Amino acid sequence: MTLPLIFVAISDVAGKVRGKAFPADQLEKRLVRGVGWTPTNVQITCFDIIADSPFGALGDLLLIPDANAEARATFGDVTEHFLMGDVVTLDGDPWAFCTRAILKSALKRLHDVAGVHLISAFEHEFQLKSPPAVENQGYGREGFEIQRKLCEVLMATLAENGLEPDSIMKEFGPNQYEVVIGPAKGVRSADAAVILRELTRSAARHLGEAATFTPIRDVASVGNGVHIHMSFVDDAGETVTFDASGPCGMSRLTDGFAAGVLKYLPNILALTAPSVVSYERLTPHRWSAAYNNLGFRDREASLRVCPVTAKDPASIARQFNIEYRAADAAASPYLALAAVVHAGVQGIEDGLKAPAPTEEDLSLLSADDLTARGFVRLPETLEAALEAFQADTTVTSWFGPDFASVYAAHKAAEIDAVKDMDTAQKCAAYEGTY
Repeated sequence: MTLPLIFVAISDVAGKVRGKAFPADQLEKRLVRGVGWTPTNVQITCFDIIADSPFGALGDLLLIPDANAEARATFGDVTEHFLMGDVVTLDGDPWAFCTRAILKSALKRLHDVAGVHLISAFEHEFQLKSPPAVENQGYGREGFEIQRKLCEVLMATLAENGLEPDSIMKEFGPNQYEVVIGPAKGVRSADAAVILRELTRSAARHLGEAATFTPIRDVASVGNGVHIHMSFVDDAGETVTFDASGPCGMSRLTDGFAAGVLKYLPNILALTAPSVVSYERLTPHRWSAAYNNLGFRDREASLRVCPVTAKDPASIARQFNIEYRAADAAASPYLALAAVVHAGVQGIEDGLKAPAPTEEDLSLLSADDLTARGFVRLPETLEAALEAFQADTTVTSWFGPDFASVYAAHKAAEIDAVKDMDTAQKCAAYEGTY
């Protein structure tokens, strides 16, 4: 005999999914009362080390499940059931370090400033830890067929949870796959990103595999990125992202948003690519991101204007989107998306204009040439990214008065945990935790 349990979860600042379980017959009560949570939990790093905490052993919080962010999957004789939730104070107010609340605040700011809602989707790359059954299978049919069962189980599970599976393929790297789901409005897309990662790991485990979303397993090979596609609709649900007469087809709103993302990209990178090994991936010629540049259908750009396949204007407008490429799955989807949205809104507020898209190899330009054109090489280490984050008071103000110092302390403990490792050991450590 077993007692069915439901897990209520958060994706915390470490990008880890943590929480508590309760008997399933208590769901209605828990939707109101939640479960107890502890402030210092925010300082548990991805390596389960508790960083310096301003909270110590003091304080109590509640983790409240959201019935609209539910996932359920049956694998064999085991049913997994969890809900994403919000961390609140005992008075019911959003907690300053709840990543889901941080994203909701950013989305509210977007609507307050521009009168629009964000439509977004996360593309994920992951790898299976087992040795490849067949070598040299970049985008290969045989590489796909070897894991057809996993791909079909995963896509069916995503569909059962309302995540609109789009495509899945054998990616370029060893045992690397990419899974894509449809876009969603507001916080739902980040919920979906967390649920996708968790269900991928579960489906793989059920079939005797182990999946990792680590930013990079082997620096001699490719990394695993997370690409965030974004568009905008007004209160009537009409798209406002595209303008045929705008630069690269971007509407004035999209142009300002893109300009803000590019301006503040060096300062938000610590939130969207937040691991030590993230910076092994964010280098030139990895099809990732190394400069704060706009690209028109360019996969080396940090922010890309994506191609559309439609022909008629209305369909083009619906498909049109921009893609943020300087992110990985060491980041909580809520925190990464919040950082990008805040940067974009700042660009709208300040009336910024995006630069012309680049078409050349920026790694061939000198630092002076980059500066003259308004480009910078993005931070090349997590330490440098954290310094850039903390140094910009505009950026830190988006997240509240204490967030930057707490986040920096959290990441300092993470950096310290791997400081004596060589690169291969660091990659192995992150592979084990993500």
